[in-house]
Parts: sequence; C-alpha cells; structure tokens
Amino acid sequence: MVTLRVPATSANVGPGFDAVGLALDLYNYVTITESEKFAINISGEGAQDIELGTDNIVYKAAQRVFDETGFKCKGLNIKLENHIPVARGLGSSAAALVGGVMGANILSGSQLTKQKLLEIVTDIEGHPDNVAPALFGGLVTSTILDTGDIVWRKVELDRDWKFVVAIPDFTLSTKLSREALPEQIPFTDAVYNISRVGLVVLAFQNRDLRLLGQIMEDCLHQPYRSALVPGMTEVLKKVKQQGRPVALSGAGPTVLAIADFDKEAREIGKLMADTFAEHQVNCLIQVLDPNNTGAEVI
Repeated sequence: MVTLRVPATSANVGPGFDAVGLALDLYNYVTITESEKFAINISGEGAQDIELGTDNIVYKAAQRVFDETGFKCKGLNIKLENHIPVARGLGSSAAALVGGVMGANILSGSQLTKQKLLEIVTDIEGHPDNVAPALFGGLVTSTILDTGDIVWRKVELDRDWKFVVAIPDFTLSTKLSREALPEQIPFTDAVYNISRVGLVVLAFQNRDLRLLGQIMEDCLHQPYRSALVPGMTEVLKKVKQQGRPVALSGAGPTVLAIADFDKEAREIGKLMADTFAEHQVNCLIQVLDPNNTGAEVI
C-alpha cells in the first residue's frame, strides 16, 4: 500500500499559456493497494461524479505504468480523498494522474524516473503545464521538443507569498474552455504574451511581486474565456488596480491572485468575492501557501 499527497496547480499564470504552472498548498490524497478485489472509494470533492470503474483516470494512469514496467499487478484497490475542486481550473485531473502513476511506480518497484512519469502523464493529459508542477512543485516552465522530449525548469516559490483563489460555484470543463479559443491569433497578441512571459518567470525567480503585478497579463486565452466566467474581467481589473498579480487559473473559472501577507490576501479575497457577487456569481475564497515539493509519499 502507498499513499501520496498531490498538490493543486494553477496553469498559465497569465501569459504562459500551456507552458507555465505553479503548485499550491491544497491536496488530493491517493492510496493505492495491490489487491485481488478491485475497488475505488472516493470522498470529498467530486465524489458523486467521478468514475468508479476501470475508466477512472487514476486507475488508467496506474495501468500505463504497469504496462511500461511489465509489472503483473493482481488487482488494485484505490482510495481517493479529494480536496481539490473538480473542473475549476486547479488541476484536479493532473493531481489524479500524478497520484496514479507515482503510486503504481512504487508498487512496481520504483523502476521509472520522475522524468518518465512526466512523459506518461503528459501523453495522457496532452500538455505538461499542470502535471509538471504537480510532480515537482514550485513554478515550472515546460515545453515539448520536436523530438517529443519534455524539457522543464523549476523556480522555487516565495514561501511568504499568499495565493488567493476565488473559486466560483460552477464547473467549467477544459474542453468547453478550449473551444472558446480562436484558431488563429493576431501577430501583435503573440508578441504581447512573449514579451511578458519571460518577465513573469524572472519575477518569480527574483521574488519581485511589484514587477509581477505589472506584467502578469494575457491576450491569448483570457479575453476569449471571459464570456464563460461572468465577472472575470472586472475581477482581473480591480485586483490589478491594487497593483497585485491576478490571472485566470488554468481553464477557469477560478481566478488566482498573489499577495504579500495574510491581511492583504484576505482583503483581495473579499474584493474578488464582492466583484463576482455583483455578477450573481457566488465563490469560495481560499488563501493558500505555495508548494515547492510536489507530489510525495506520506
């Protein structure tokens, strides 16, 4: 038996579309036991909606590892304790996949490196922006080379920063959110994002919250997704007016902001909640610490 703790993640971080993600102090717990009697038990977030059969993504991720290693598993008993909201832009599926591959790898004798596990979950998920920080923690920038190799680098997050998430009380599937994006973008919009994403990474590296508040903006996905998240545009505008970084978290509908200390974080959270309420959207506010460790055995 092995139990893992896998962090929530926030992808894109403004202009880093499909390339940048960070890990947060909010977790799903995945317990995998080799057993002749197959069972999946789920508690917490999404417990009523998640597949309990062999189509469960934790089970499918585990089987990919067993196929890779040749390990003959007699059967699995999987227990999921979920605290990451499902389909809200906080990497719930990435956490499930990472928990599945890491648990299966340990059961099969830890034959695969974390790099190989990253390749497996990226192949399932389609891109590494959520799964990389779920595995490694911190702020991770990643890309898939023409050879198919995944290259990534990690920046440690400032432990004193507070990450404020406003989680609306409705779900938004990644598929629907991606369908809102155009097939082509203006050249100027591409330049807009490219000129900012490097500075975003440097701002995290240098722990420069003021710079981050100036440049964590986007033209590639947030404007097109705004119609799917009532009040999002106004929330982004009001937090930015406070000089603080703010962005849509992943595919949404959650919005992420960053503050210097607890009192400021609570004030920003109230501002976000009040602004969403003006658009008839109820939301849960959570103030989270960063996670620099990634998924780990407990």
